[in-house]
Amino acid sequence: MDAPLSVLNQCRLFRNLPPEALKGKILPEGKLREFERQTILIAPGDRVDWFAVVLRGKAQISQIFSDGSSSLMDVLGPGYVLGTDLICTRSRRSPYYAAAAGRLQVLLLPGALVLEPGVLPGEIREVLWRNLLTILSDSVLRKHYRLAILARRGLRDRVLVYLTMQAERRGTHTFRIPFSREELAAFLCVNRSALSHELSRMESEGLIRFRKNEFTLLSAGKGRSTWSGEE
Repeated sequence: MDAPLSVLNQCRLFRNLPPEALKGKILPEGKLREFERQTILIAPGDRVDWFAVVLRGKAQISQIFSDGSSSLMDVLGPGYVLGTDLICTRSRRSPYYAAAAGRLQVLLLPGALVLEPGVLPGEIREVLWRNLLTILSDSVLRKHYRLAILARRGLRDRVLVYLTMQAERRGTHTFRIPFSREELAAFLCVNRSALSHELSRMESEGLIRFRKNEFTLLSAGKGRSTWSGEE
């Protein structure tokens, strides 16, 4: 369990918990699970009474529509937590899909760990609730920023707003994004080929430099926006 423990130490949900609490109170409640690529962890309508810390790989959160089209809402890598938004709702029913982007390993934990008094010592549960509130608040902000991106009609405008937000979030003009090219196209709700072509044009015009998922923003311009979330 040393590998899971090292990830839990970096997980925002367990921030400010001492190692002995993680090892003695959290880890024993968890179950290691592995999933192959494209395995569905959560489908719309599923009741979710658990949450999971991503240990290895990535989980994609997406909406799939009746015509077969889809919209990528988020990608969760190691240290991120899946399902906390659902266990805090009244119905605990999911409106979205969560699937393994590749080979995925998670630590599955019961929702009662956070929700029910007495499962954990009060001081540990209090820390979890404070961290959970911050995570959920940042999740709301990310959705707000994504709506701001999608409100832009032009492909270039969407790209510039997204990259500017990423630069402001990290405090540097050179940064890595969490998406592959295909994932970025799905996140921006654009065609992948059109996105690749536009990125090349923007580079040739001196607006950006990029290599795979590392970008340097050379001209923020009209895409500027203030980022206030942590994730």
